[in-house]
Amino acid sequence: MFKRAEPHEYIAAWGARLALALFRALSIDRASAFGGWLGQTLGPRLPVHRTAVANLQLALPELAERHEAILRGMWNNLGRVLAEYAHLGDIRIGPRETGGRIEVVGAEHLVAIRDSKKPAIFFSAHFGNWEVMSIVGMHYGIPLVQVYRAANNPLTEELLQELRKPVGGRHVPKGMQAARELLKALKQNECLAIMVDQKLNTGLAVPFFGREAMTAPAIAELALRADCPVVPIYGERMDGSAYFRVTIEAPIQLESTGNRESDTYNALLLINRKIEERIRRNPEQWFWVHKRWPKD
Repeated sequence: MFKRAEPHEYIAAWGARLALALFRALSIDRASAFGGWLGQTLGPRLPVHRTAVANLQLALPELAERHEAILRGMWNNLGRVLAEYAHLGDIRIGPRETGGRIEVVGAEHLVAIRDSKKPAIFFSAHFGNWEVMSIVGMHYGIPLVQVYRAANNPLTEELLQELRKPVGGRHVPKGMQAARELLKALKQNECLAIMVDQKLNTGLAVPFFGREAMTAPAIAELALRADCPVVPIYGERMDGSAYFRVTIEAPIQLESTGNRESDTYNALLLINRKIEERIRRNPEQWFWVHKRWPKD
């Protein structure tokens, strides 16, 4: 049940629907390219661009000469992601020659998790096109229970849920009831998917790019309590186009010493390092506009 919308929220939601109708009228390649052009043209003019500039200077000062190109690539990627929402149902696994748009690396890990009939928690970041990871999960028979932040605009939230239907799985909004629902899912041997790259003010201060970042402890607490592995997964954009590579790394069994506070911190440290390693490989595909560090 969505809360009642305000007049300005109706305007924003219908504007979004109009844009999506335009993107849907184009082929996925044209829509993605147009969205990328819009993103890199308009994005640098938005106030949040200053946050992205500051974050990049803070995290990767050694790449100062590349910062402008990284930010331009980030806006291009974000514009493409938004445009591709209109075509999520058209994105398939397989080689380009047969109409596929996703290549999968590490599929053996998905098969092993599926066949074990035991739970696991997949973790990732707002990197590349993060929605395509669910398509891979469904393809391999692992419908993911996904944790996400609901949009402030209830009409936009309703639209996003409609757009996500083709990728399957179940979506659980962050909030008071989320932890219970996620723990229940793990007890039923379902697999979760959690984005771990956003700041939680009430989280734990854990290094990320060498600086303390408030990190949500839920993934570590759930994995330790359910005694299940965490699995790194990433949806990388290929060649700046509407083609993708989804990489699944080997499952990680978190160390449990009985000291829950220490175990949680060490687990989050490992997870942050994994995310950082992936971003360093392709920094223009990460969501630099998020206020990740306390000084933001």
